[in-house]
Amino acid sequence: MTDTPTDVQPAREPRADHGWGGTLDRLGEAVEAGFPSTIADLTRLVRIPSVSWSAFDPEHVAASAEAVAELVRGLEVFDEVDIRRAAVAGGAELGQPAVVARRAARNGRPTVLLYAHHDVQPPGRDEHWESAPFEPTLRGDRLYGRGAADDKAGVMAHVAAIRALVDVVGDDLDLGLALFIEGEEEDGSPSFADFLREQRDLLEADAIVVADSNNWDVDTPALTVALRGNVTFRLTVSTLDHASHSGMFGGAVPDAMLAAIRLLDSLWDEEGSVAVSGLRSADLETPEYDEAQLRAETGLLDGVAPIGRGGILARIWAQPSITVTGIDAPSVAHASNTLLPSVAVRLSARIAPGQDAGQALEVLREHLLANAPFGARIEIDDVDTGQPFLVDTSGWAVAEARAAMAEAWGRAPVDIGVGGSIPFIAELVEEFPSAQILVTGVEDPDSRAHSPNESLHLGVFRRAVLAEAAFLARLERREQG
Repeated sequence: MTDTPTDVQPAREPRADHGWGGTLDRLGEAVEAGFPSTIADLTRLVRIPSVSWSAFDPEHVAASAEAVAELVRGLEVFDEVDIRRAAVAGGAELGQPAVVARRAARNGRPTVLLYAHHDVQPPGRDEHWESAPFEPTLRGDRLYGRGAADDKAGVMAHVAAIRALVDVVGDDLDLGLALFIEGEEEDGSPSFADFLREQRDLLEADAIVVADSNNWDVDTPALTVALRGNVTFRLTVSTLDHASHSGMFGGAVPDAMLAAIRLLDSLWDEEGSVAVSGLRSADLETPEYDEAQLRAETGLLDGVAPIGRGGILARIWAQPSITVTGIDAPSVAHASNTLLPSVAVRLSARIAPGQDAGQALEVLREHLLANAPFGARIEIDDVDTGQPFLVDTSGWAVAEARAAMAEAWGRAPVDIGVGGSIPFIAELVEEFPSAQILVTGVEDPDSRAHSPNESLHLGVFRRAVLAEAAFLARLERREQG
């Protein structure tokens, strides 16, 4: 794809208004006219390999922040645009750069904070990609590349929505706007809490739009109202103070691998549901979703049965899950006839909305200690937690967002939960307790965020931009309170 933007420039004078229907039509025209430039800007962002993990070059994240700041300054609607950092919790090291901006509200209008993140996941192995991960490639109606969906499309949804708003109503807005484009979300947002505290005056808002989630399908929008939390840690199981010959002592001495396998198996029952007493489920209503759809969206092999009990979406959105995401042990190619003294695994537990992540960690710790086989020694370290979240859907911001989505998509949005976690949302709530939180997104079930061949459906993206532009236009007309 070319990285040369079109010559479309946003108008700076408001157009004649013929009621809300006319405004919505003009917003659609503005989104459509600006779409080539929006995609060109997105491809430039995707080409920057802004992986925020410590093993990757931080200069790429800095370059990404500069590129985003340039786009935001080009909107010419903010009183202030800056790139800022905060210290990582518990140390003097600075976190990755974030782009922040603010425009003050006037005449009783509310302020909305628009959040997204410009950092991306590592690409993984190039051979698993059908095209280079940082070379955005259009195939059919999808744009492929790392960050094309998660979450540089979220960044561009904000930019494009503001462009369309200004094109239709002019840049003399009464609506207050704040912008926070984070640079370390994929690395766990280590400086997020300090950043919020330090930039509180800049970021405070009546409503917060977090553009980092999914839609029901390519034709149906969604508002995310429930997110599971997470508890991850390294579990080390030890039974010997040194390795021994498996032929000489096997059958009498429990090696660490045997103990680890037995211990890990205690975490689930025969149906694959979590069997840890104290990990709770939530009572959530879920839409229809059958096994065939699960197989289509996950690649579940023929003959392999789903796990768990209850409705499929209830298992994903409202019940806990535990996954072993890594094991430190000899590879098959380097295996020897040895009784292993220690084995370490990485455990990732997802926590249902309504349960505290710290409490869940203690429940897991108690279970592992109580079920250690053969008296094996257990060590838990490298712990990370994130709180689950339930959206209060009774506020005016949710009503306005639902109406805007229905207008832009031609279908009413579906309220969904997400099995994954966005822990920083709980920190947003803690710092801004009176703000209404809206979790939206530009992804669809086949976007494959975090996986090879991540992609953005252009039709979904176009409708998501229009929905946000319509939401902002609604707030421009709305008096606070």
